Amino acid sequence: MIAIALLVGNDHDLHGVHGFGVDTAIRFVKLFSEDEVLSRLSEVGSGVVPQLQESSESSVELRLPSSDEGLVSARSSHCSQCGHPGSKRAHLKFACEHCTGSGQNCIEKPAGFRCECVACDQAHKVKELKKHENWQIKVCEKIALTKNFPNKKVIDIYLCNDLGSHSENDDLSIRWDKPNVESLVDFLAYHQNWKPSYIRQRMLPMLSTIFLREMAINPKEALLLHDQYEFHSIQRVKIRHGHPYYVVKWKRASGSTDNVLHNISNEQAETEQSDSDEVGDSNDPLDESDMPVILVDDGCWYLLTDENMELVQAAFPKLVEKFLEEKRLKESKSKQRKVSKNIVGAADNSESPQSSASQLSITQFYRTTKLATQAKPGEDPENSSCKKGQSTEKRKTNVDLDRRIPKSVKRRLLFD
Repeated sequence: MIAIALLVGNDHDLHGVHGFGVDTAIRFVKLFSEDEVLSRLSEVGSGVVPQLQESSESSVELRLPSSDEGLVSARSSHCSQCGHPGSKRAHLKFACEHCTGSGQNCIEKPAGFRCECVACDQAHKVKELKKHENWQIKVCEKIALTKNFPNKKVIDIYLCNDLGSHSENDDLSIRWDKPNVESLVDFLAYHQNWKPSYIRQRMLPMLSTIFLREMAINPKEALLLHDQYEFHSIQRVKIRHGHPYYVVKWKRASGSTDNVLHNISNEQAETEQSDSDEVGDSNDPLDESDMPVILVDDGCWYLLTDENMELVQAAFPKLVEKFLEEKRLKESKSKQRKVSKNIVGAADNSESPQSSASQLSITQFYRTTKLATQAKPGEDPENSSCKKGQSTEKRKTNVDLDRRIPKSVKRRLLFD
């Protein structure tokens, strides 16, 4: 891990080695054992290129055959038709031993064919070995170009060599404590010029999470959120960023100081509720924030926060069970209403002359024939019908004549 941090970059040296990513660093570190990796990095940083090292994953693929297994023989000629050892002329007469099962002649090699004979396999291993060697040389050159690599101070920090103010025998204990809200409010108000109300709004989601964790570990009835708010109820289930949350209602405790949760007039409640609705009209998920929302219900103020469902279940199991029971009752009532509506609709359809299951004809809704032409006032309907017949016959004869006349004659008539 220290070697990867030196190559990629860390909190004490953000740049690392130029051109090194996580994958390259992991691949290079795997070339050395854990005991010698830091010393080898020092050698490479001074300009010494180590001998070719092989990682445990690639050692089997890159290993060349030893003298006992036989020397690497020269690659023999291969058939251009099937790709197996031998000449194409010989394979035209008789199929090679690799293609004997297909017929008298050799089959054509497919795209991306690779011969698996001993000579080709050894040649492929030599090629991969040279490729790996060239990659290792390039990586070592990048490391050698980096000044002051590896930084020994960074290594000492990670190894904790005499840099800590505490010895191993010191009894150290790290304890999580509640955040000091008022001190943080004073600090941010002085240095950032933030309003105290804005700071407390931003901190409330964190404080509510801490409160629920404490209630899950040690439930107490007198425990209040920020010593002011008490858990009232669960309003609904909300999907935010693809995850379900409980929308929790927090009510101001009656005995707390600076009581802001007070009864208000109906006009003020309507104005506040309309303002909150206008803020929540955005459908963009990126606009959603963790800030609490003010809810006005029956003239009282509530704070709404989105809380983890499992955490709320562990802190207030009875209230969660009550909410789920009410939700089941609402769903059952809505199902009963839908069923009753379907029954009423089916009864209305059964009373109709035609069943709703049968397909209605389009002629029941639209006219299929045109209305008869009405005669003008003072005109004989027989004469009007005769005129109509004559006009249709005339139109037909004109169309027939147009079809008989050639196009060249039509052009001359138009220009004349």
